[in-house]
Parts: sequence; C-alpha cells; structure tokens
Amino acid sequence: MWNWLRLVKDSVSEKTIGLMRMQFWKKTVDDIYCDSPPHQPVAIELWKAVKRHNLTKRWLMKIIDEREKNLDDKAYRNIQELENYAENTQSSLLYLTLETLGIKDLHADHAASHIGKAQGIVTCLRATPYHGSRRRVFLPMDICMLHGVSQEDFLRKSQDKNVRDVVYDMASQAHLHLKHARSFHKSVPVKAFPAFLQTVALEDYLKKIQQVDFDIFHPSLQQKNTLLPLSLYIQSWRKRY
Repeated sequence: MWNWLRLVKDSVSEKTIGLMRMQFWKKTVDDIYCDSPPHQPVAIELWKAVKRHNLTKRWLMKIIDEREKNLDDKAYRNIQELENYAENTQSSLLYLTLETLGIKDLHADHAASHIGKAQGIVTCLRATPYHGSRRRVFLPMDICMLHGVSQEDFLRKSQDKNVRDVVYDMASQAHLHLKHARSFHKSVPVKAFPAFLQTVALEDYLKKIQQVDFDIFHPSLQQKNTLLPLSLYIQSWRKRY
C-alpha cells in the first residue's frame, strides 16, 4: 500500500485521477476496519495485519490524507511544512511499525517522530536531481529565499555557494532530528530498534553530501553504498540505531 500511495503522484497525468485513487484507499481502509475488505490482494493483506497487530486507523488515514494533499506540484512553503508532511507520512509509518512489534512506548514514539522527519528531509534532498529532470523543485521556499536562490538555480544544477547553503541548512536540520532521536536511545525498548535501522542509511547520505561540500548534484550521491548492509548488520548487532 505504501508504495502504491507513493507512486500515485508520478504515475498519473491528471490530479483528478490521483484523487480518485486516494479516495479508493480511504474507502478501503474504512472497509477494512468494518471487517469487509475489498477483494484486492494488498487490501486483504492489510486487513490481516490490522487484525493481527491491532493497528491504529488514524495512522493509516494520516498517510493517505497527506499524500492526497501532496498531489499538488508545489514547493513546500517552509521547512515546517516539509516536516509536517514527513510526520504524517514517514513518522506515521514508523508508529505502525512499532505497533507490529507490539511496542507502545512514549520514548519510542518521540524517536519515531524525529526519525520520520529526518527521513522526509533526506528524501526531499535525494529526489532533487530527479525532480529537476522533470522541471520540478520542492525544496522549502523560505530557505531558498533566505539564501537568494531561485528554483531556476536548481533546475540548471547550479553549484554556487548559496545553492549549497540551502542544502547545508536542510541537511543540518535532518542531522538535528537524528541527534534528537538518538537522545532517547537509553529509554527506548531494545525491541523497537529494528524499526529504526533506517537511521543508518540516513546518516550515510548526510555524511556523503557533507564530503562533496553539499553539492546535491554530485554523481557520487547517486551511487549505491555496497557496505550499507554491513553497517546495518553492525548497528543491529550493537543494538543501536
């Protein structure tokens, strides 16, 4: 379901079609919680997961509602708007993951909130070259204006210092969220750590973008890190996130 929702925006040519698909998923979730899922493979598996883990409907609906609002091809007005989007999508998905692990813990929820926001910011940065190739820019307008950067600067892949300053500010905010999430490390149940291992990939990207002096279009940022699985294993073994 998550991939389907994520791909709706790029797979439809008209907003109306995207809204129809979102409406389908809203009704599907309503039907699932009435124990009458539609005969659709993804819906049936989601219904099984809801029954097995007693998943909270609110998190599912937040994801759909936020994806629906995001069908508009508009840049985020400010970093807070991007963080709100991440909270309602990435963090909500983490809250659901914690529920599947049988965890109800305030500290784990706080960590999940910050990790989700870091994920949202990093995803926005990572996707900038792809969006630029489609003549779209979604980076927060307030940070761009602060540094005197226009959308056109990103579309022409400018490497000017003010463009890199925009990237630096966003990467710093993502790093701050990771730092906050890890400040709960000693209070979060160890059982929750597998849900938070995405922090390894987030930190890897933030380190790489720092190494290229925040040039968001540097070719090395598009290359896979073959050592990432090993890093994930080590963090899992060390019981850290």
